[in-house]
Amino acid sequence: MSRSPVPDRRLAPRPFPAHLASAVGLWLSSRAALPLLSSISPTSSTAGKKLRALAAEIDACGPDRVASALGDEIALRADAYLAGLEAYRRHPYRRSEPAPPVLWQEGTTRLLDYGDGRPGRTVMVVPSLINRYYVLDLLPQRSFLRHLAAGGLRPMVVDWSAPGPAERELDLTGYSERLDRAFAAAAAHSAGMPIAMLGYCMGGLFAVAAALRRRHQVACLALLATPWDFHAGWSAATQVLGLGADRLAPAGVTADTVPVEMVQSFFFELDPFLAERKFVRLGRLDPEGDAARGFVALEDWINDGVPLGLALARDCIRRWYRDNEPGRGTWRMAGRRVLPQLLRRPSLVVIPGRDRIVPPLSAEPLATALGDAEVLRPALGHVGMMSAASAAAMLWTPIAEWLRSRLGG
Repeated sequence: MSRSPVPDRRLAPRPFPAHLASAVGLWLSSRAALPLLSSISPTSSTAGKKLRALAAEIDACGPDRVASALGDEIALRADAYLAGLEAYRRHPYRRSEPAPPVLWQEGTTRLLDYGDGRPGRTVMVVPSLINRYYVLDLLPQRSFLRHLAAGGLRPMVVDWSAPGPAERELDLTGYSERLDRAFAAAAAHSAGMPIAMLGYCMGGLFAVAAALRRRHQVACLALLATPWDFHAGWSAATQVLGLGADRLAPAGVTADTVPVEMVQSFFFELDPFLAERKFVRLGRLDPEGDAARGFVALEDWINDGVPLGLALARDCIRRWYRDNEPGRGTWRMAGRRVLPQLLRRPSLVVIPGRDRIVPPLSAEPLATALGDAEVLRPALGHVGMMSAASAAAMLWTPIAEWLRSRLGG
């Protein structure tokens, strides 16, 4: 059994120069904006009213006193931020859980059995290719996959891992065909019974396409935070991503992967000041407590990213973000249109209400396309579905119950 590598915390949070620059920019812009508040043009917006009220309070307290207090607060925030970074890098936690048995492998892609080889109702779990699968098994006491197994199911998860020489040439169709072969391996261990498919984020798109091709072997389909309409609800930064598809092409002359730092930059743009907030918070936690351990485990996973094959990245950006093929009903995999309405299997769609990575407006059309899909709307974020302390009771147990009922038990 292999063990997961430990990411180099000296590089965290990735991309570290961007996170550091955003924190410094936040502090300096706060100081620079202070004398400008009194000159804000009158507006009827809520923000304008709040800013004018703040300017009045500053005048009442005295601008010099407020400027001095702001300087003190910036110094405290900077110190807390650096203390949080140091606490993260020095924390003793290291992921040491051995990987479960490998049922099948092709290239760097593996199918892992979280059911310990016990016969059971099989659930094939398809995670995203952008991050490593083990957010689904973050800690022994906070593991979605082990929760399903404890509930009498047999989860088999696809571990895409980092692309090797063969994977660097695969586009969406290439990975979809590989998933078909992994599905065949899962079906061979399911005692001839139909299996459930569960897709998370980007993996949900692959799961939909695979379920359509293997309808006679699929009992049901569950999709967690899966985007479908790539032109609905996305931020301006995400929309700009679609314009850059062809800019990646020249890089193929000298490189065949998109580096982790470039992939992480996409998530950085969604909330440039997130690292400042969360590391300030970490610096105030008990380093020996469960909250700090959970933070470090999640942060290790975030920073343990993988590069994307250039062919895959270019295909995703062109066909999903730029052309919105799934949302428009024109997406084809291996020559066949991917039309969820043709599946006609029990479906569950989870649309987390606090998701900033896959906006609910992007996921909603998939639930509609599936017809009578059941929809869960937990008050969780995209990653919080797997990492929050409340996730087991709020989401994992309902998912497990739904899967058992569709798989006959």
